[in-house]
Amino acid sequence: MYLDENDTIIYVGKAKDLKSRVSSYFSQSSQLGTKTMVMVSQIKKIKITIVESELEALLLEAYYIKLYDPKYNIKLTDNKSYVKIRLTIKDPYPKVLLARLHETKDSLYFGPYPSSSAVKLVLKTIRRVYPFQSVLNHPKRVCLYNHLGLCPCPPVNDSPELKIAYKKNIRGIIRILEGQTRNILKELEKERDQLSKKEEFERAMAVQKKINALSLITTPYHKPFEYDINPNLRVDIRQKELQELMDALNQQGMQLKNLERIECYDISNIQGTNATGSMVVFVNGEKESSQYRKFKIKREWDKRPKKDLPNDFAMMREVLKRRFKHEEWDMPSLVIVDGGKGQVTSALTALAETGISVPLVGLAKREETIVVPKFSDAKLETAVKSYQELLNLRFAGNPEEKLQTIIVDEENFREISFPKNSPASQLVQRIRDEAHRFAITYHRLLRSKNSLL
Repeated sequence: MYLDENDTIIYVGKAKDLKSRVSSYFSQSSQLGTKTMVMVSQIKKIKITIVESELEALLLEAYYIKLYDPKYNIKLTDNKSYVKIRLTIKDPYPKVLLARLHETKDSLYFGPYPSSSAVKLVLKTIRRVYPFQSVLNHPKRVCLYNHLGLCPCPPVNDSPELKIAYKKNIRGIIRILEGQTRNILKELEKERDQLSKKEEFERAMAVQKKINALSLITTPYHKPFEYDINPNLRVDIRQKELQELMDALNQQGMQLKNLERIECYDISNIQGTNATGSMVVFVNGEKESSQYRKFKIKREWDKRPKKDLPNDFAMMREVLKRRFKHEEWDMPSLVIVDGGKGQVTSALTALAETGISVPLVGLAKREETIVVPKFSDAKLETAVKSYQELLNLRFAGNPEEKLQTIIVDEENFREISFPKNSPASQLVQRIRDEAHRFAITYHRLLRSKNSLL
């Protein structure tokens, strides 16, 4: 928010990169229009509010513009409301519609959403999985959407069986709009990756657009006035996330004093080729991208032919050993590895071999549980020895023998399951997703370079 000498807000804007956006007004004055130059000459103060997502930024910008009516904001100063999704849940066959206002109490509303095009694209995506009726008064004949498998045409096909199936679809849509999009996102990501492998990049980009739209519209957000009431809302959210995670881990005997610096590691490869590891760093719950590190797997531990399957566990061990050789890097309060008990065991092996003692947990993908080791020193030594013996094995002509599995003692681990929407769960998933994104970005870069050789 730009304020003049009377502390009157004269302009509200948003950006992913505030430094770049704000500096553009002052460092390129010769390129500014007359109106913008007049506005810049009146700016005496700048206030910022950091929010959770692009969706929240859009909503907060509109809220502040309508609240303060800045004279240099032309867009969004009218009374047009953001679009909402309306479900007529009282109907025998609920319709899924777009609305601008709460027209009736007999409907369920989701939103508001700042981008009507994103809403339409998301509903189009959802409809492929959960067909629905999209008009209030459906004609008593089969419609085009029915031929496309997108509309059950209730007036034509009415039956008790259809009613049950249709309401099941509506419940699925509600779950998605409440933020439970994991299954549909996984399906879309799988489709995108398959199209990319077939080099059908235009179709893959279309699928990626759907993923982006679905992620945007279903991002949990806080109401704009919450930031107005509490400017430190984002900091409070981060502290709540960190405290809940630390309390849960300490209940398992980890004795954490703080979670000031969390490091998360992930491995990315396709059948062992262009294998990479990533290290992402979160300081006080916020990502610190300047301290991210990427590792190109050297595979010095592996004498097998390159055609054999990769050993993700040994790769994790390599990455952690290389990381903790850097004494000049700050030590983490907690290490998270992307994986379950096998990855945790290999990570603990790396720590033991480097003489480092750092709290370490894993995040199991399948059940989204946190895997906490409870090794005593003696058990850890045994685990390390067993792991090293496993790494010393070589193929004996048996194609079924893979160095992909580490035998772990189930008694040496505890698992923590958080509710999906709990602050701690959102924190660790956000950290893990960032590690995965960083690893796969580097992996794709290496794969692209090698494809040109």
